[in-house]
Amino acid sequence: MIKNIKKEIKLIKAKDPSVKTNIEAMLHPTFKIMMYYKLSHYFYKKKKYTIARYIQNIGKRKTGIEIHPGATIGNNLFIDHGTGVVIGETAIIGDNVTLFHGVTLGTTGKEKGKRHPTIGDNVLIGANATVLGNLKIGDNAKIGAGAVVLKDVKENTTVVGIPAKVVRDYNKNVKSYTKK
Repeated sequence: MIKNIKKEIKLIKAKDPSVKTNIEAMLHPTFKIMMYYKLSHYFYKKKKYTIARYIQNIGKRKTGIEIHPGATIGNNLFIDHGTGVVIGETAIIGDNVTLFHGVTLGTTGKEKGKRHPTIGDNVLIGANATVLGNLKIGDNAKIGAGAVVLKDVKENTTVVGIPAKVVRDYNKNVKSYTKK
């Protein structure tokens, strides 16, 4: 537990230049919600669903961030500001992912089973972006603020808009901005 706390503090201080001290890092929404998530996820895996949801709801009330206890989250998730972030039950998040406030990793309501997105490693998702359904966001992808993503996003690409469209493909090193 102490190892996890130190790791979270180090991550927050590295990602948020406004955080100067360990105490400030412990007051950061990412720190608080990850502690609640890890505890609720532990009980969820033990099939203690009621206690898992109870802990999740405390975390939601304290931070404004809702992470379902069934979600799978890799190392070094950083949620900047945090208010309004929603991560659904079957979401899978890779390592070194950054989410800004208002991000939703949700479902379209049409799927059964795996209903939420799979997010690769080193992904950045901008404020108020919505990623819906059982789709994949590739490693090193960037999703612009306010984008609505309803299809897979290849690795090393940047998407923006409603619906989200590729504006940069680092695999090809080509910019493709569309005119309106």
